[in-house]
Amino acid sequence: QVQLVESGGGLVQAGGSLRLSCVVSGRPFTGSPFSVNFMGWYRQAPGKQREPVANIEPGGRTNYADFVKGRFTISRDNAKNSLYLQMNDLKPEDTGVYYCNGVVRKVDWGQGTQVTVSS
Repeated sequence: QVQLVESGGGLVQAGGSLRLSCVVSGRPFTGSPFSVNFMGWYRQAPGKQREPVANIEPGGRTNYADFVKGRFTISRDNAKNSLYLQMNDLKPEDTGVYYCNGVVRKVDWGQGTQVTVSS
């Protein structure tokens, strides 16, 4: 049963923008509703380990990796069980597969969405 579905990736030139979406189906985080979970976006560049990009607490407080501060914005819509990542001023080094998952409680990773930034 697919529980995390990411979308919105694509090929974009440096300086461009993309908006990623993640829909969480059911209550995969030990039965708790999406709204109470600390959620995050992660990415995996070719040949590198998966790394955290941004996260958002249940109350809405956000945190960002230094390499995306000022360029990316994470948000959530609890009514839609959805997580978003607005990415502006994209750079070639932002290329990778982007995933959503919990921060404290994680479930099986989804298929991710590919982001490719050309120079």
